[in-house]
This record gives sequence, C-alpha cells and structure tokens, in this order.
Amino acid sequence: MEQRLSLVSLGVADVAAATAFYERLGWQRSQANSNEHITFFQLGGIILGLYGGQALADDIGIDYSDRLGFNGVTLAFNARSKDEVDAVLAEAKAAGANIVKAAEDVFWGGYSGYFADPDGHHWEVAWNPFFPISDDGAITLPE
Repeated sequence: MEQRLSLVSLGVADVAAATAFYERLGWQRSQANSNEHITFFQLGGIILGLYGGQALADDIGIDYSDRLGFNGVTLAFNARSKDEVDAVLAEAKAAGANIVKAAEDVFWGGYSGYFADPDGHHWEVAWNPFFPISDDGAITLPE
C-alpha cells in the first residue's frame, strides 16, 4: 500500500446543512461531482467528502447509533502563524462551529485550539513552527 491519504469522508446528519457550514468557511465544493447525497471539497492533494451519516454507516455495515461521543479522530488545519490560528477559529465560530478549546501555547512548542463542526467532527487549528507549509498549503515533515 502506498503511503498516502486520498479522501476523508465525514458522516453528517444533513448533507445540505454541513455543506453550507463549510461554504461559510469560504470553501468551494466541486459542482461537477457533488449532489444531494454527497459533497466533495478539494483540499490540496486530498478530498473531503460530506456524506449522509446513515448512508455511510450502511455502506460500512455498522450501526449508525454507535457514532455518539469522541471517536478518537481529529482533522487538522495547520496555520502559518499564531494570528492565523486565532483568525481561523474566529471564522469557524462565525460559520457555526463550537469552539471546543481556545487556542493556547502548547507543550510541544506550537499554538493550537480545537473546534467542532455542527456534526461534532473535531478540527485542530495549529501553528507548528517545526512543519513548514508551502505556498500551495502542503505541509512537510522535516528531514
């Protein structure tokens, strides 16, 4: 298996409402590939898909009611500065997110906070001085 991540699918309660939240963040959905059942966003070299939670659970073959609570997965947006972390968290809150943890200096030398989207998916917004970010937003592990 190649070492890469291609697509992240989020099971959501309402595809249209979840799509509207991410569009309020300024994200552009793929018009050619999205429909009332799934929305796709191109995120640099990966794709984010918003898919009906029940339909996603059915596809996996699991009980959708087991989704409640923290499932041990977070998504991350790495910022280029502490100020950008604060700005992104404010933008997420204005779009309808719940700020789970305000940004603060963290033990590993960076600065981060967390928000949850309307379906409870947790996003970390972090400035990490040790992970360079290219002009196109790609993040690279140092050698």
